[in-house]
Amino acid sequence: MSQSAILLIHCPDQPGLVALVTEFVHKNRGNILDLDQHVDQDLNHFFMRIEWDLTNFVIPREKINDYFETLIGAAYDMKWSLKFTDRKPRIALFVSKASHCLYDILQRHGTGEFDCEIPAIISNHEQLRYIAERFEIPFYHIPITKETKAAQEAKTKELLEDFDVDFIVLARYMQILSDDFCTHFSHRIINIHHSFLPAFKGARPYHSAFTRGVKLIGATSHYVTADLDEGPIIAQDVARVSHRDGINDLKRIGKDVEKRVLSRAIYLQLKHRVLPFGNRTVIFN
Repeated sequence: MSQSAILLIHCPDQPGLVALVTEFVHKNRGNILDLDQHVDQDLNHFFMRIEWDLTNFVIPREKINDYFETLIGAAYDMKWSLKFTDRKPRIALFVSKASHCLYDILQRHGTGEFDCEIPAIISNHEQLRYIAERFEIPFYHIPITKETKAAQEAKTKELLEDFDVDFIVLARYMQILSDDFCTHFSHRIINIHHSFLPAFKGARPYHSAFTRGVKLIGATSHYVTADLDEGPIIAQDVARVSHRDGINDLKRIGKDVEKRVLSRAIYLQLKHRVLPFGNRTVIFN
């Protein structure tokens, strides 16, 4: 398996930052495979993703962080994360009763499109256990009530830490996570929800959309924060509908958009192409 390293970097902008980082890789005999950078001129802030081959790189991989901090990072007030492509990310899937996103993720995982490990499917209901068993993935039923929420979330945290999970995907998980849980897994929980123009909240959004005669329906995938549905957006898409589409048509089309958008967000996360910054994200395509 080929081995490469990826640095996701952001810092205040100034001349020469690209040269500094590429020189760090070049002087240590790394071959750059991919590089993308962006400057937000309004914020005067620099963003960069760089990937390089580790085959002849002279710095041991366990020392790269230390060397980078000493030589560049600390001096230029950089914030960064270092990833290695030969380590498969480990993700946990949270589900409730809807199965469309879960099936889509497991199918993509099974065909190798998602190069990751899925050590657990966690649910507050039993309905989807059969899917986990079909794909031979451990299923954990952790029901949550108002009275048991804190204890059950603590149990869930312990389980995720035991499995060394990198991030969590809420594949139509119909529970609001506590502020403490969201903070603990900051920028490590990806959610999907319907987003209409206008946005309809509540248990029957497609009925509301139909009543209003909407012409676009869509979905948004984002990081979960303590502010419900207000986290940094990773991916979005829409589909056109018309007066000819009934409620069942809207549901069918909406589910398809949800699957596409969530899968796009997961793929970007697996490829380390998402850089969160404040309540925004920079996506390196």
